[in-house]
Amino acid sequence: MQIKVDGYNINYKITGEGEKTVVMLQGWGTTMDMYDSVAAAIFDRCRFIQLDLPGFGGSDEPREPWSVSDFSDFFCKFLEALGVDRTSLIGHSYGGRMIIDLATREHIPFEIEKIVLIDSAGIMPKRSAKQKARIRMYKMIKKIADMDLVYKLFPELIDEWRSRQGSADYRAASPMMRQCLVRAVNEDMTDRLPRIGQEVLLIWGDADTATPISDAKTMEQLIPNAGLCVLEGCGHYSYLEQPAVFANIMRSYF
Repeated sequence: MQIKVDGYNINYKITGEGEKTVVMLQGWGTTMDMYDSVAAAIFDRCRFIQLDLPGFGGSDEPREPWSVSDFSDFFCKFLEALGVDRTSLIGHSYGGRMIIDLATREHIPFEIEKIVLIDSAGIMPKRSAKQKARIRMYKMIKKIADMDLVYKLFPELIDEWRSRQGSADYRAASPMMRQCLVRAVNEDMTDRLPRIGQEVLLIWGDADTATPISDAKTMEQLIPNAGLCVLEGCGHYSYLEQPAVFANIMRSYF
């Protein structure tokens, strides 16, 4: 299905029925269909909503670089358009960032019941001296590469260098979404965790390299009412790597 929200065409779907509503907030660069197995675990006991955020899947791209807060603002308008005033939230990776933002605002136009964070982003990793030196070198080279004269002299060399920079998510993103991603990864949400008032279930793969298990332990320690379930041998998409175990956890929680 598609709905127009604030001038954006947004892909979404609803499965299941019931008094309770659960909304899935996706990870960066994913489509809503990648969370069908999450819906299948619990849609027999709730109304489960999935959507492609602006710039994700088949939904319209933001017209300007958005921060996490901007995506959260849009999500509030999306729920209002669907008439949702009370829901539980599940967030994978980037979706977790949005939930942390929403749950720690002074006011939002809907009530959050329960929260599930799956391999969530939001904690900025500490950079080693070697990483800091690499960043300084990158910025210096980028400054030179961005000069018109230098690009005219060495266009193929500079294009090849640019194609190798950044994470896989960054390289796969459009120019507009790259700007959104940069704004997200440079925002550390650690200090907001103690202000989350809802019950929070953390589900994490212990082999996750994108958002390491140390992030999960930090969240468990700082969020007042949080519990951690670790899926052994799983990476950043733990819910897909052990679907049966994940489904059992979700059914027990909901």
